[in-house]
Amino acid sequence: MTDRLDPFYPVVDSAAWVRRLVGAGARLIQLRIKQKPEEALRGEIREALALCRAAGATLVVNDYWELAIDEGADFLHLGQEDLDGADLKAIRAAGIRLGVSTHDHAELDRALSVDPHHVALGPIWPTILKQMPFAPQGLERIGEWKRLIGDRPLVAIGGLTPERARLCLQNGADVVAVVNDVLGAPDPEERAREWIAATRSPAPA
Repeated sequence: MTDRLDPFYPVVDSAAWVRRLVGAGARLIQLRIKQKPEEALRGEIREALALCRAAGATLVVNDYWELAIDEGADFLHLGQEDLDGADLKAIRAAGIRLGVSTHDHAELDRALSVDPHHVALGPIWPTILKQMPFAPQGLERIGEWKRLIGDRPLVAIGGLTPERARLCLQNGADVVAVVNDVLGAPDPEERAREWIAATRSPAPA
């Protein structure tokens, strides 16, 4: 498995969405499910992993580190609150690559202290996904974060469109994450293909 992550990174809440987006060409997907019974979660993670493996794609499991270990996931994403209860030694022993969310310097310091595979920064622009206690980061913060994290991949998230995603990539992000702009589109598969075209093609000089 390569450590390079595909730049297009949709975040979805079901294996059904994983099926649709790998069908549209997505090769890096985060499964972020909230408030489901454990067996339902396990089934969704298992199905999503199978779909991604069949498509040559990478699945990132959000939050549920024990299920990620049990089901043999390769990638896990934790928010700052999730770090509190996670067994980082067990995650490492399982060989899982870890991504961590950050919003300010204190959170970045904490993230780097656990030696993550990659770091997420957001929201870059205002987002309707959830009420955020942090102001939009802006493009300049992307370059700053990239200098601070070094060779680790940097994921930009928050209020992105394909056009904004290209700006993030041009300013130092390696990966651009999206929720509403794809999942809320009239034709999510077509919107995903627009994202792929915008993020995988070389940026103009």
